[in-house]
Amino acid sequence: MMTRIVSTHSYRGGTGKSNITANVAALLAERGHRVAVVDTDIHSPGIHVLFGLDPSAIRFTLNDYLWGRCAVEDAAVDVTNAALRDPSRAGSGKVLLVPSSMRAGEIARVLKEGYEVDLLNEGFHALCERLRLDYLLIDTHPGVNDETLLSIAISDCLLLVLRPDHQDYQGTAVTLELARRLEVPQLLLVVNKALASFDAKALAEQISVAYRSPVAAVLPLTEDLVRLGSAGVLSAQMPDCAYVNGLRQVVDQLEG
Repeated sequence: MMTRIVSTHSYRGGTGKSNITANVAALLAERGHRVAVVDTDIHSPGIHVLFGLDPSAIRFTLNDYLWGRCAVEDAAVDVTNAALRDPSRAGSGKVLLVPSSMRAGEIARVLKEGYEVDLLNEGFHALCERLRLDYLLIDTHPGVNDETLLSIAISDCLLLVLRPDHQDYQGTAVTLELARRLEVPQLLLVVNKALASFDAKALAEQISVAYRSPVAAVLPLTEDLVRLGSAGVLSAQMPDCAYVNGLRQVVDQLEG
C-alpha cells in the first residue's frame, strides 16, 4: 500500500484540530496501520503534549531537520504506548511523532528567518518511504501560509475542521476553494464542538450542502476533553465515548 497523506487543517485556531489528529492517528494504529504525525505548527507547537512527550527529553525536532542538523526520520519518536489503550492488540500498528521545537529561541528563529518550504516536502516523502508508513498525518498551522498550502497540495485527503460558528464558516469556504484549486483528491469536513442541543444529522446535511463536501462526522462539545486537559489521547482513555465514536466514522472514510 502507498502511504496516504492526510492534512488536518482549520482556518482559525481553537477548533480542536490537534486533538482530532492525535485521536485519528491512534484509531488508525489500533487497526494495525503504521502512522506518523508531523507537527508543522512550528509557530505554536503542542501536539506532543497529547502524547505525553516531555520537551526536555526530545532529542531532535522538525526544526533540527529543517536546519540540516539531522535526517527527518531521526526526529520521529515512537509514542505508541501513550497513544493506544492496549498496544499489544494493534499488531503492527504504530504511532510515530515528529514534534516541533518548544524552545523559545527556535520559535523566534523560525519567525525571523523562516525556512525552506521545499525541505518540508522532501521530509514528508522521506518519512513515508523510510518509516514504511501506511498513513502520514500532518497537523498544520491554522490559516493560510506557504507550508499550509504545500501540505494541502501534496495531500491525498484534507480533513477540514470547523466549529458551528459564522467566522469558521467563512474561513472554511476560503480553504475549501484553495483545496479544490489544488485538486486534493478527498475533502472531508469535520464539525467539532457541536452542542448537545443541536440536531447533528440536520447540521451535517446543512453544512454538506452549503460547501458541496461530505461531512465525515459531527463531534460533540465534550467535558471529557476538558477534564483530560490535553494530558493524553481520549481514544486511549475513553474508547466508547461519543467523540471517539464520531472519529471512528472519519477513520472509516480514510480507510475506504
